[in-house]
Amino acid sequence: MKSYVFMLWFLSAAVTLSGLEGFESDSFSTQGGILTIHFIGHGTLMFEYGGKIIHVDPVSREADYGKLPKADLILITHAHFDHLDKQAIDKIRRGDTQIILNQESAAKLGEGTVMANGDVLNVLGLTIQAIPAYNTTKNRERYHPKARDNGYMISFNDKRVYVAGDTENHQQMMNLQDIDVAFLPMNQPYTMTPEQVAAAARAFRPKVLYPYHYGNTDPNRLVDLLQDVPEVEVRIRRLD
Repeated sequence: MKSYVFMLWFLSAAVTLSGLEGFESDSFSTQGGILTIHFIGHGTLMFEYGGKIIHVDPVSREADYGKLPKADLILITHAHFDHLDKQAIDKIRRGDTQIILNQESAAKLGEGTVMANGDVLNVLGLTIQAIPAYNTTKNRERYHPKARDNGYMISFNDKRVYVAGDTENHQQMMNLQDIDVAFLPMNQPYTMTPEQVAAAARAFRPKVLYPYHYGNTDPNRLVDLLQDVPEVEVRIRRLD
């Protein structure tokens, strides 16, 4: 029964947009239409919804951005080189492309709409909330200090998608609710261990969990850790 209910709102999608051949994609049904997620690589994603294109952390090493769809919206989580790449941004931007990012990224890029942790904006019919992204383990705070970087909660009508950025499983994350799709990072020493990702999933129970930014970490370890939490569907896609 659980699998049948899940398939009512989860659909596998064929890639149709030019330049996306070779990238995996999944589609979800929302009350506002189909949301398609394209898995570009590492921490880089692309959303297609309501005729709009949203790029997250576009980076040239992950794709030929001269061939990818132009952006209506670009979300940047933080200023590290594997998340902020001006060359990639320049290739997908139009005159009306909106860019949302944290303060440090805006200083490096020289433009954009800054969101601080906790801010909420309505953009292109989407509700976007900046969720804190930071390290909590002793001696790792220097990688992603508290109050600097963003994750993003994006509401596509009735579906809530959480892209965590580079972070560990701090209390604000553990307190999240009503998450349909979550992207949680899983590589050491910069983000979470599989055990930390599993603890976060147990706390806020996303319907679908994608490990991403996982580097050399085996994502199947997360499947094993969450075998006893059947309401969380762990889906592994080619991202590293």
